[in-house]
Amino acid sequence: MSAFFGELIGTMILIIFGGGVVAGVNLKHTLSEGSGWVLVSIAWGLGVTMGVYAVGNITGAHINPAVTLGFAAIGKFPWAQVPLYISAQMLGGFIGAIIVFFHYLPHWKETKDQATKLGVFSTGPAIPNTLANLISEIIGTFILVMGLLFIGANTFTEGLNPLIVGLLIIAIGMSLGGTTGYAINPARDLGPRVAHWILPIPGKGYSNWSYAWIPVAGPAIGGIYGGLFYEAIFKSHATIVFWVFTAGVLLLFITALGNELKKA
Repeated sequence: MSAFFGELIGTMILIIFGGGVVAGVNLKHTLSEGSGWVLVSIAWGLGVTMGVYAVGNITGAHINPAVTLGFAAIGKFPWAQVPLYISAQMLGGFIGAIIVFFHYLPHWKETKDQATKLGVFSTGPAIPNTLANLISEIIGTFILVMGLLFIGANTFTEGLNPLIVGLLIIAIGMSLGGTTGYAINPARDLGPRVAHWILPIPGKGYSNWSYAWIPVAGPAIGGIYGGLFYEAIFKSHATIVFWVFTAGVLLLFITALGNELKKA
């Protein structure tokens, strides 16, 4: 199998599990309706685990453009392959969302709330706040990439790594996911959002394109900065790019805080 199809299939598996659990919990008249955030977080983590098991020995199972960018930023992945990986991940997310749509086919018309249907495909903020929402996605993805590098620096029993990665996703979801739904993965959000836009979902409403840039830009920034931070602090290799990103992130945090203090 080629790297392109490996990343496509791994991301598709991730979205089938992740989008599938959101649909099961939130769409009307499913047997799992109302099961809650804990179930959602666990299933997303297991979805990542299954994706990694499926294609980890083929592609390294990035299944996330933010991971690809973070690894490339510190020389752990060649920049020349970044477009190939990201395009495969986006397409995999798109296909996975279509499969979820067909799996829950009779439940869309039973669900009247448009935001609930959109939430199966893409993320949205609990409290709309552009800078705060962006920061949430940066922090969540920063922790994700740092966590992956922590895991990679340790030795586990053969075959256990994907499970540990899944536990990391569960922890991020439970601890940090309540603000924006923890996209932490542009392919998890943008690919399925496009699917929502084109699929004939009864009464679906709009796809909230005005928000769509946040779960793309936030994870991209957080993923790159997570890699740069790990190299600077744990490997004592601080580059000029690291300091530029540090200054930019600090400025973003200060601006967001200033905006909240003005409101108060």
